[in-house]
Amino acid sequence: MKAIDRKLFRDLLHLWGQILAIALIVACGIASFVAMQTAYESLKLSQSTYYEQYRFAQIFGQLKRAPESLVDQIQSIPGVAQVQTRVVVDVTLDVPGRQEPITGRLISIPEQQTPMLNDLFIRQGRYIGAGQRNEVLVSEAFARANRLQLGDRLGAVINGRWQSLQIVGFALSPEFVYEIRPGDLLPDNQRFGVFWMDRKALGTAFNMDGAFNDVSLSLLPGANPAEVIFRLDRLLEPFGAFGAYQQEDQVSNQFLSDEIIQLRTQAYILPTIFLGIGAFLLHVLLSRLISTQRDQIAVLKAFGYSNRAIGWHFLKFVLAIVAIGAMLGIGSGLWLGSALTGVYTHFYQFPVLRYEISPRMVILAIGISGSAAIAGAWVTVRRAAALPPAEAMRPEAPAQFRPTLMEQLGFQAFLSPVGRIVLRNLERKPAQALMSILGIGLAVAMLVAGGYSQDALQYIIDVQFHTIQRDDITVVFNEPRSSRTRYEVASLPGVLTAEPFRSVAVRLRFGHHTHRIAIMGLDPGGELRYLVDRHLRPVHLPLDGILLTDKLADLLQVKPGDLLTVEVLEGDRPVRTVPVAGLVDELLGLSAYMDIQALNRLMQEGGTISGAFLAVDEQFLDPLYTQLKRTPAIASVSLQKAMIERFQETIAASQGIAITIQVVFACIIAFGVVYNAARIALSERGRELATLRIIGFSKVQVAIVLLGEQAALTIAAIPLGFALGYGIAVLLSQAFNTELYRFPLIITKSSYAFAFVVIVIAALVSGLLVRHQSDRLDLIAVLKTRE
Repeated sequence: MKAIDRKLFRDLLHLWGQILAIALIVACGIASFVAMQTAYESLKLSQSTYYEQYRFAQIFGQLKRAPESLVDQIQSIPGVAQVQTRVVVDVTLDVPGRQEPITGRLISIPEQQTPMLNDLFIRQGRYIGAGQRNEVLVSEAFARANRLQLGDRLGAVINGRWQSLQIVGFALSPEFVYEIRPGDLLPDNQRFGVFWMDRKALGTAFNMDGAFNDVSLSLLPGANPAEVIFRLDRLLEPFGAFGAYQQEDQVSNQFLSDEIIQLRTQAYILPTIFLGIGAFLLHVLLSRLISTQRDQIAVLKAFGYSNRAIGWHFLKFVLAIVAIGAMLGIGSGLWLGSALTGVYTHFYQFPVLRYEISPRMVILAIGISGSAAIAGAWVTVRRAAALPPAEAMRPEAPAQFRPTLMEQLGFQAFLSPVGRIVLRNLERKPAQALMSILGIGLAVAMLVAGGYSQDALQYIIDVQFHTIQRDDITVVFNEPRSSRTRYEVASLPGVLTAEPFRSVAVRLRFGHHTHRIAIMGLDPGGELRYLVDRHLRPVHLPLDGILLTDKLADLLQVKPGDLLTVEVLEGDRPVRTVPVAGLVDELLGLSAYMDIQALNRLMQEGGTISGAFLAVDEQFLDPLYTQLKRTPAIASVSLQKAMIERFQETIAASQGIAITIQVVFACIIAFGVVYNAARIALSERGRELATLRIIGFSKVQVAIVLLGEQAALTIAAIPLGFALGYGIAVLLSQAFNTELYRFPLIITKSSYAFAFVVIVIAALVSGLLVRHQSDRLDLIAVLKTRE
């Protein structure tokens, strides 16, 4: 081993505590990158593979009823490769062990199993038997949530009549990777399931024999989807079409794609911050190490070592730290990534969700961390390599001593000798103090950012489910009903209040921006759906005009006062121009609201309603559920309590893992930064502290000199960290801003308090370790003067 390499080994052993702290910070950055990136690549690969193998359609369309003879005309549209027509109907189910009504989506499939669009993967059981009209395949997620077994029977209200359905298999479809009921914000596998049933049996039951109400298309390579949709809409318009849409707007795919985008964003934001802090600490450690090794650099040059050899020596010091961090980070990152991918199996239904480890990604993680470290240390290494031997042999020029600002103002009388020493050292080395404050502030910022994510999730639950959506149960009819139906709903057992609503499928258009959505007409005097702005102030429904959620207004690029084109996608399909009367703030999904009477006028219909919001007495839930199950006019029932539970199980659970990782890593960073600052200060001031001991200062006083300085730096860093944490929260709120959910910019006092407590604990623990080392100073060795 070369002499210079033995020196490197000794330096690593001597500074093992600081090196380990920095390596842990580097490991945090690599682990978060590897975990998020591998989960992202696994989810992305599973999505693309599943879509391709099971022929996920590219165009979707729903309508009232059209004859099968129309298929040839659809097939002749330029760019269409394959056409799949179906009968799709939502029905009410009676599931054993469930008191509340369940919604089932019945989808027709051919009597004989053949390759088709949105094909089925049968996980367990078999395909439906020929001529067996009561046999069904059920979605695996629904079966698992309700503990159903092969051979179980379910009751269903099919076209007003109860029918028994027998389960013969559990299946998956690329159309329902994220199995969610239309109109819902979150999946509820206990109360919504998909069933596949014989085409002839389903068509006969709903007067669809020889007809269809749902169509899916695949396209030829190079086809123009917009042109295909335009032609398809014109062809289906006489048959009550609701407007075709592309794969990217399909509900399941949209939710899954949003999650993939969020994963990719997280894979870059947090690791960048972690690695940036690591690079900063390496720069500080290396610059101070070199300042204490000036004489050693001079000796190395005197023995013939070139500038390149000395520069490479210090770069190897940096790379050794990165190597330690990389080993720890890659191992823990792969473990975390596997755990995170496993969590997604509870939310997304894939035949196989493989955890993919890409060697390219591992190499990229090491390359990024190494580059960040070298970038942080490069200036210092260049300065060390360029240091002339004669200059390096001389000790550094002593600092210029002059009265500090506090002394000039006369405050020194209020300070003890130890306090004056601390104050002078801080004021005479402002650059060094600012660097330490910045490092500790970044650690505080990461702790605040971790608390922000938890605060935002809790705020979403409080505002969305307790302030905005105040109903206990939402009932949706199978078709629009007369306004008199509200009184029938109000008379159901246990119903305290029933507020009707009208939901109309539309395409909103402003310039070249469009979006498909359902306008919800609300009772202006209602209290179960409360509209608010971002300051939680009430927003009242206008007599005319439309209210949009902030996110929807951003997508359409509209503001209050703009005229919005509303293309109705049902009934006579009128096209109207409606002014944007205002904006409301909601944190889940996208919504558009109108006064129910104004919406009825827009539709040129009488008092028509689509469903009702209910406030109910919990003591009467059992008879209410029984009545709802037996009411053919009701297509679906949504429970507020169940929605909150599903939110906590889906978004809160998946984000909770990332938040936990972030908080744990932030705690590691906090300790690493504070410990490094204290340990480097001890290394730099060893001679000064030993001198104080010789002239009569006690060990306690010497410790106060050292740790008092670190305490002052920590106190100064906390408000800076709060400000930086707020800035990171702003970035995260912009990153978590999708059509599915938005993170509000909310940081509670408890999050600031948590960051404060953690950084104080880190400072105390670091202080105890450094004091133990300062008490063991070898006074004779430290006081040796360099010649």
